[in-house]
Amino acid sequence: MTILNKITLVLASSLSISAMAAEFSFDRPGAGFGTGITPVGQLAWEQGLPSASYTESKIDGAKAKTVTLNADMLFRTGLTSSMELQLGWLGPAWTQTKFKGHKDENSGLGDVTIGIKKAIDLDDDKLSMAVLAQALIATGNDEFTEEDDIYSIGTSLDYQYNDLVTTGITMNYAVQDGDWSITAIPTVGYKIAGKLSGFSEFIYSKTEGQDYEYGLGSGLIYALNDRTQLDGSIGVDLSGDNRGYTTGLGIAFLF
Repeated sequence: MTILNKITLVLASSLSISAMAAEFSFDRPGAGFGTGITPVGQLAWEQGLPSASYTESKIDGAKAKTVTLNADMLFRTGLTSSMELQLGWLGPAWTQTKFKGHKDENSGLGDVTIGIKKAIDLDDDKLSMAVLAQALIATGNDEFTEEDDIYSIGTSLDYQYNDLVTTGITMNYAVQDGDWSITAIPTVGYKIAGKLSGFSEFIYSKTEGQDYEYGLGSGLIYALNDRTQLDGSIGVDLSGDNRGYTTGLGIAFLF
């Protein structure tokens, strides 16, 4: 049985479970995904403005510095009251590397993703859950592609602790060219004042044949209204000898 067939079987099994979607929420920012489902007949557009990453590494004793920008985007639309279709694109990208006094710049287009998210009813007013089956199709240009397709299935569990604090965890299992990986992302969300809220997350990842990877992320979200939000986030890589940082601005609409 192929990986895609396995994902389809898991998703089909989940459809037999009575589900009630959590209150709608945007999936950005952050490395995980929310449990909310886009209402039927509506479209959510989540756009990076852009996302950026910076890494420092040493090659033969010399320092290499790389900056990457990409305008990632995600479109979500409801298929039923508890299931949505997701189409994503890593978007146009630009990268610059400085090494031994030389500067190298490249630009291109990133990979695309397609996924199905299904809400699972846990019969609890404070607890919500969703399952996301996704395929990343490596259609991007050189230097902006994963090279091999990635098939993944993830779960997200959110707990509304009180009116001010929400906790949650996203677990993601993926396979690429026969190698499996697991990613765990515990998250805390909190109201700050009025329409402003924030979040903090810890990212743990392990891929077959590679070292453990750790990271921290945090960000702010400003809800202009029920259908529009602005966000900003920053993250740091805590694993290995190389230094890595990510940051991003974004906007999201519900039509």
